[in-house]
Order: sequence, then structure tokens, then C-alpha cells
Amino acid sequence: MRSATLALGLTLTIMAGAVQAQSPMTLEAFVNRANRIPLNPTAMLMPDAHRLKTEAERAFVTVRGEIREARAAGRTLLACPPERISLDARQFLGFLNAIPQSRRQRMTVADGVREWFRAQHPCPA
Repeated sequence: MRSATLALGLTLTIMAGAVQAQSPMTLEAFVNRANRIPLNPTAMLMPDAHRLKTEAERAFVTVRGEIREARAAGRTLLACPPERISLDARQFLGFLNAIPQSRRQRMTVADGVREWFRAQHPCPA
């Protein structure tokens, strides 16, 4: 009986960790972690920097996909970026830091990327 309880507890702990790992990171958590990483060439040697880079890339892919889908469906676009964009990490992080903390706590990284696209690549009126 005791081993069954222990196994159940272990299973629930693993499942909770898996669910938590799949939930999107808040923009506030992303910004706080990114602010602690130096913006230099050796930063990518840090595991946390690699995780944040992956999270940001995932958000950019998501938002670019949303823009492509909206364009293909003839819907209003949230932004009109060129096919290739250049991104300065310092400017991007500065933009995200400028979003009020109260908003960042309720936003995902993809939401922050959407805001950046709107500001940097607005559609012509």
C-alpha cells in the first residue's frame, strides 16, 4: 500500500512538472531572466540564455505564422513586417522592459513579440 501511494505521488509530481513545462512563460519571467544575462558573445554558453533564445524564437515563429495566416485569409494584419527582419537584442529587450510590469505579468512572450511587431512594422493606413 505504501509503495502504491509513493508511486501515485511520484506520478502526480511528474505530470504536474510536464504541465508546467508546457505552459507558456510569462513575459515578466522572460524579461527578468533576460535582464540577468549579459548581452555579449559568451552569453549563449549559459544554459538559461539558450532557453530564453529558444523561447523567443518560438514566439517569433508563432507570430510570423499568425501574420501569414491572416494575410492568406484576407484578414486585417496586426503588423506588416518584411520577409526578413533584423533584430537587435538590446533594443528588443529594451522594448519589452518598457511594457509596464503589470501588463507583462499577464502577457506571454508571444504577446510581447506581437507588441514589438505592431510597433516596429505597422501596416500602412
